[in-house]
Amino acid sequence: MSEQKESNTGHARIETNNALMIALILLVIAIGGLVEIVPLFFQKSTTQALPGVVPYNALQLAGRDIYIREGCYNCHSQMIRPFLSETLRYGHYSEAGEFVYDHPFQWGSKRTGPDLHRVGGKYSDEWHRIHLNNPRDVVPESIMPAYAWLAESTIDPQSMPPKMRALRTVGVPYSDEEIAGSPEAVKGKTEQDALIAYLQSLGHAFK
Repeated sequence: MSEQKESNTGHARIETNNALMIALILLVIAIGGLVEIVPLFFQKSTTQALPGVVPYNALQLAGRDIYIREGCYNCHSQMIRPFLSETLRYGHYSEAGEFVYDHPFQWGSKRTGPDLHRVGGKYSDEWHRIHLNNPRDVVPESIMPAYAWLAESTIDPQSMPPKMRALRTVGVPYSDEEIAGSPEAVKGKTEQDALIAYLQSLGHAFK
């Protein structure tokens, strides 16, 4: 009788009640997540931009949206890890202060293609145009598909002010003048122009 009573208390009760077990597991995960995540909101290293890091201008922001739309992040990460093999190849490791204006940020360790975090200024605009039109013209071993149609598609100027206003609500310091002038800044520009502008803006904080 005493053994049966003991089996209905403590661990036995939790282990035999699926709903209670699930609820407690979720509670523990939630507490662990809060302990790890909440302090980051109060650390300057994760909330303040590094010197030289500025918000994307209108054309670069349009290019970033194209980068995400086309799934470039599936093959090219933008996170250089603090390992010797990575810093020797790609440069200084990534720091959170470089990405405070990125919503969402493009961190990840995918390596189908090279990391693009510090690609800005490494190649000319013309190199990027050739690479996007036919990657194998400049990198013969590349398995990247061509994105030639980007040279034919133009940016919708009226799409930019809403994007910039939305980003301002989450902390990106765009001024009213920058938002008002964004349609003119991208007027007549192709999606290829925008994507190249975005790529050329990456990774200048440590240069």
